[in-house]
Amino acid sequence: MTHFVGFMNRKSPLICIVLLICAVIGCMVFYSFRGNEIDRDVPDDSSEKYIEEETKQVEGTSVLWSGEEELRAVWVPFMTLDMSKADDQSEGAFREKFSTIIKGALDYSMNALIVHVHPFGDALYASEYYPWSHILTGTQGKDPGYDPLEIMVEMAHEAGLEIHAWMNPLRIQASSTPSALSQDNPAVLWKEDPEKSKWIVQTEDGIFYNPAYEGVRQYIAEGAAEIASKYAVDGIHFDDYFYPTEDEKFDAEEYAAYKKEVSSSGSPLSLQEWRCANINALVSLVYQKIKEANPAVIFGIAPQGNIQNDLNMGANVEVWCKAKGYVDYICPQLYVNFENKALPFETAAEEWEKMVTCEDVKLCLGLAVYKAGSDEDDGTWKNSSDILARQVSLGRELKCSGFMFYSWEYLSSEQTQEEVQNVMKILK
Repeated sequence: MTHFVGFMNRKSPLICIVLLICAVIGCMVFYSFRGNEIDRDVPDDSSEKYIEEETKQVEGTSVLWSGEEELRAVWVPFMTLDMSKADDQSEGAFREKFSTIIKGALDYSMNALIVHVHPFGDALYASEYYPWSHILTGTQGKDPGYDPLEIMVEMAHEAGLEIHAWMNPLRIQASSTPSALSQDNPAVLWKEDPEKSKWIVQTEDGIFYNPAYEGVRQYIAEGAAEIASKYAVDGIHFDDYFYPTEDEKFDAEEYAAYKKEVSSSGSPLSLQEWRCANINALVSLVYQKIKEANPAVIFGIAPQGNIQNDLNMGANVEVWCKAKGYVDYICPQLYVNFENKALPFETAAEEWEKMVTCEDVKLCLGLAVYKAGSDEDDGTWKNSSDILARQVSLGRELKCSGFMFYSWEYLSSEQTQEEVQNVMKILK
């Protein structure tokens, strides 16, 4: 791309236009013939051979881009939204549940909700891609009779809160949750399709989409774009679930095909590098599709705080932090305290701050409210009652753009009360 741009700069406008038209037509023909084949020409980000094409950053209305205040978001996981065991599963009951969530967020000085709307290859909204989530009625695929995301967007905005749609990109079923998949779930439909049967992988722990396939990545990206185009969300959010295992059996056939393809012309990537390239291709496509659907919607990812763990899962977070066209923000889940022996909070926060060098990528810090006052990490969370407050203060010293707290229910629990009250003093 760099050589092509340099060449164009030296030629006349007419030649540039002709060359550009040829390039576009060539790409269209190339992809039309590839169909559903494995995308073996994934950019080699891990070996730094991939030069990111310039992507115009369009700022939305989010507080992350306004510069007037820091983001103070709380994660609202699917468990908090669960209606499956309720006697009353009506729209009115859901509105009542969500009004409680909004009140709690406001009581604790939050200005944004990260709401879990796509937890298991399903949807808490009317989707053309995914079946209705089982957490609404107890049965996946059953229409609850209302649109939860539409309601949550309406209620959050009326209360002055941002709302970001939280998606798990690859998970379809985990630890027998949901207990049964609907007949219109792609994992069920694709089993009978010779071209798509390998797009899903069943492991001992669950069922997952296989990001080695271009068709899978396209499907996930279009699912994200659907939300951006149909709902007035402020952002779309991925968490830290990418490749579910380091086991080479997960995609052994696809990796073998890739190595065979490239071995005649060069050295193939290692399995980890190849997986990272697949995820990079997915993330960049999701970003592109979201911006095409609605440029004002921001896209962010909350990876694990341990960078090596991210790489092991196929998440090359350093690339996302340094290049345009992947994310608008990165929010590492720094679920450790200052005394953590493996990864002290201050060390981790400074490492992430140094890694975010792209001026269009904001850094937020994910904080573990759920650990406050607990016996986690050898009881070190009980050594002080101002750990979260000091973490926020350090984040501000590092010029971070905001914080995300996990999770909503722990803001008001008895276990975390003292820590939360102390952090509230510096948030207000």
